[in-house]
Amino acid sequence: MKYGEEEIANFDINAAENYWPNEHPKNYTIDIKLPEFMCKCPRSGYPDFATIYLSYSPGDKVIELKALKLYINSFMNRHISHENGANEIFDTLYGNLSPKWLKIVADYNPRGNVHTVITIDSREND
Repeated sequence: MKYGEEEIANFDINAAENYWPNEHPKNYTIDIKLPEFMCKCPRSGYPDFATIYLSYSPGDKVIELKALKLYINSFMNRHISHENGANEIFDTLYGNLSPKWLKIVADYNPRGNVHTVITIDSREND
C-alpha cells in the first residue's frame, strides 16, 4: 500500500485533532467545494463521481481542511448509495462540529442518463 492509501485507510474523521477551536464568535459562513468525490455503486460496483458542496456557520469548532480531504477520499473504495453517502457526510460533520447550521449538497455526475443532487440542510430539519 502506498503512503497516501495507507493514510486514507487509517484515517479517523472522529479524532479530536481534526477539529480546531473557532476563534471568532460572530456569525460567518464557511463554504467548501470538494469536486473530486468518488464512491462505488453498491449494486454494480461502477464508480460514481460527485462534487460535494459544504456550507456551515461554525459553533465552537471548525474542521481542519486536510482532515476533510482525507475523509472525502475515504469514500473512493466504498460501495455506498448517493443518499447514504450524502447523509453520512452530513451526520458525521454535524455531530463532530456542532455548527450553528450545516448544509451539504452532493451533486453526482450523470450516469446512465440519471443526474442526482442531494441536499441536506440543518435549517430545514429543525
